[in-house]
Amino acid sequence: MRAVLMTLLAAAVPTIAVAQQPTRPSPQPTRPAPQQSPRQQPPAPLPLTEAQFPPFVEFELENGLRVVLVPSAKQPVLSMQLSVLGGTLYDPPGKSGVADMVAGLLTKGAGNRSADQIAESIERVGGSLSASAGPDVLSISASVLLDDRELAFELMADALLRPNFPAEEVELLRTQTLSALALAKSQPEAIAGRIFAKALYGDHPYARRADEASVRAITRDDLVLFHTTRARPAQGLLVLAGAIDSVEAHRLVARHFTAWTGRGATPPPARPAPQRMRSEIILVHRPGSVQSNIVVGNTTWLPTDLRGHAMDLANQILGGASDSRLFTILREEKGWTYGAYSDVTEVRGVGSFTATAEVRTDVTDSALVELLRQVRRMGSEPVPTAEFERQQQTLTGRFPLQIETAQQVAGQVARARLLGLPNDYVQTYRQRLAALTPQQVQSASRAGMRADAALIVIVGDGLALRDRLSAIAPVTLVDVEGEPIAAETMEVKPIPLALDPAQLRPSSDSFAVMVQGQNFGYQTTALEQSATGWTFRERSVLGPILQQQTTVEFSNAITMLRTEQSGKVQGNDLRIVVQYADGKASGEGVTPGQAGMQPVNYKDVAVPQGTVDDNVVAALLPFFTWAEGATIELSVFASGRGVVERRSFRVEGVEVVNLPIGAVAAFRVSYAGGEAPGTYWIEQAAPHRVLKFGPAGVPLEFVRVR
Repeated sequence: MRAVLMTLLAAAVPTIAVAQQPTRPSPQPTRPAPQQSPRQQPPAPLPLTEAQFPPFVEFELENGLRVVLVPSAKQPVLSMQLSVLGGTLYDPPGKSGVADMVAGLLTKGAGNRSADQIAESIERVGGSLSASAGPDVLSISASVLLDDRELAFELMADALLRPNFPAEEVELLRTQTLSALALAKSQPEAIAGRIFAKALYGDHPYARRADEASVRAITRDDLVLFHTTRARPAQGLLVLAGAIDSVEAHRLVARHFTAWTGRGATPPPARPAPQRMRSEIILVHRPGSVQSNIVVGNTTWLPTDLRGHAMDLANQILGGASDSRLFTILREEKGWTYGAYSDVTEVRGVGSFTATAEVRTDVTDSALVELLRQVRRMGSEPVPTAEFERQQQTLTGRFPLQIETAQQVAGQVARARLLGLPNDYVQTYRQRLAALTPQQVQSASRAGMRADAALIVIVGDGLALRDRLSAIAPVTLVDVEGEPIAAETMEVKPIPLALDPAQLRPSSDSFAVMVQGQNFGYQTTALEQSATGWTFRERSVLGPILQQQTTVEFSNAITMLRTEQSGKVQGNDLRIVVQYADGKASGEGVTPGQAGMQPVNYKDVAVPQGTVDDNVVAALLPFFTWAEGATIELSVFASGRGVVERRSFRVEGVEVVNLPIGAVAAFRVSYAGGEAPGTYWIEQAAPHRVLKFGPAGVPLEFVRVR
C-alpha cells in the first residue's frame, strides 16, 4: 500500500516533459466530453472558407539555411522555429538518447550566458525559449513580443550555434533522464509504447529508445560531436511567423545566421520498415495488473503519400475524439474502458497508425476483439453518410483553431516543410479534407490500418491473459524490458528474507516532504516491540493531497500478521485492512487508483514465506547488510492490490548527503519493481538509517530531519 502514496504523488507533481514528433493537424484525443442531448439538433454548417494566410516570403542564405516568413499584424508577437535534421534517427548506435540530451542542453548555457542567465533573459521579457528532439529533427523555438525580437534572435542563435554543454548540466540532465526512464518502467502506457515501437520498426532507427545503459554511455564529447555534425545550416529550416515584415526579417536573419557554416552530414542509410503478413500479440507480463493497456497498429507510408488526408479523416472517425467509434462503443456501449482512441503519426520516413485502450483485465480479450473489429470495419465498408459528414465537418472546422497564434502557425508551417509536403499544404488543408469521399477514406483505411496483419501489444497480467489471448492471435510472452520469458516463469518465486530477525531494534524517524525544494508536509515512523512481535506505525501529511495513518503488525520471525491504513486522499476516504494467516492474505477497503478511488477486496491470496507487506519495507531496510555493489531482493505483498511482487534494491554508489542533521556519507540505492521505482539514500555507517528517498521522475523527496 506504500506504493499507492508514491503513485499518487507521481500523478500530482509535474513530471519531466518528453518531446514528441508532431502529427498531421488532426484533432488530438480528448478526454470524455458531455454528450449532446438527442433532442438538440446541431445547426447546419456554414460554407467552408479558406484559411486566411498572407503570402509567404521565402529566401535562402548562401550557407543553405532556408527561411520561410509568414507575416501577420494581428498581434505584436513574433514566433520562430529553427530546425535541423538531428532527431533520434541520428543517435549513434548504442547511445540512444544523444539527440534528446543535446536538445535538453541547448538552453542550459550558450554563448556568454549560463542556464540561469538564459532563463532570466527570456522570462524578463515574458517570452519563451525551448528545444526538443523528435524522430527526425532537432528544433528550437522562441516566442516574444515584437519589441524583443533582437533578444529572441540572439538567444536562438547562441543556443543552436554556440551551446556550451557545461559538464555539471550534462550530469544533471543525465540524472534526470535516468530517473524518468526508471519511472517509465513502472508505467504501463510507457512500457507498451516502447515495446510497440521496437516490434513495429524492427532494426530501423525509428525503433530505438533510450535506456539506462545507453544514457550512462553518453559522454560530453558525444554530445559535442553530435551537435557539430548535425547543426548545419544546409540542413536547417527557419520559420518566422507574426508581426515582422520582409525587410526586417532579412536583416535579422542575415545578422545572426550568415556566419553559420557547414554543408551537412551524410544521412544514415535508408532502411525499409518491416511489413507484417499476419497479426501477432506481444504480451508484456506485469504481475498483478488489474487492467491491461492495449496498443494495436501498423506502419503506414511516407508523409508525401496522397492518401494522407483520407487517413486523417479515417482516424477521426475511428478514434480521434470522444464521439468516435472506439470511444462510443468500448466506453459508452460496453463500459469496458474510460477511453479508447486512435492516432496517425508522421515522420520523414514510414509513419504509423495506432489504436489504444486501457481496460479491465477480465474484459481484455473481449475488448481486443471489438477493437480489431472496428479497425477492420473501417477498411471493409463505407462510412455512413451522416457519420462521414459529421466528422469531416469537425476536422475542417477545428483546423482554424490550430493556426490562431503565431506560434501555432510557425509550428504547422515548419512541420509541413520538414515532412516534404507541398508548399501550399497548410493553406489548402481544409479544402483537401472537404473534397474527400467515403470511398477514399475506406481505401486509405484498408491500406493503412490492416487489422488482419496488425501488431498488438498488451501490457497486463500474463497469468490471467495468455490463454484467452492465444485464441485471437499467436502470443509472444515478454517481460517489461521486452525480453522473451517462458510461461512457467510468470509465477512469483519465493525469495528468502535475507534478514536476521535478531538484528531488529526499536527506532523512530522524522522526514520532511519536499517538493521542488519547498516544504510540503511530513512523515513520521516508529518501529516498536510488542507482546506478539513488532509494530510499525507511520503517519504522513502531504499538503492537501494526502493524510494517512498506517499500522503493520508482524511476528518476531518477521511473519506478517495485520496491516491497517486509513486517512484522506484529496478529500476522499482511504481505508484498507489486511489479515495475514496460514500463508494467505485477505484484504478489503478502498484505495486510490488510475480512475479515482477504487474498492479493494481479495481473499486467501497465497503469500510465500519471507514475504513482507509493502508498507513495512522502508522500516526494515536499515537492518540489511549494506555494502558497495550489494543487491537485495525482496518478496513484497502489495496490500493495495493484493498481489505478490519482486522488489530489488541495488547500491549504485556512495556519496555525501547534506541534510538538516548534517552531512552524512550514504549508499545511493535504486529500487525497482512495483508501481513506483526511485532512490533511497541509506547511511553508510551502522545503524544504516534511511536518510532520504523519493520516487523517480518527480521533484519530490522525503528528507530526514531527526
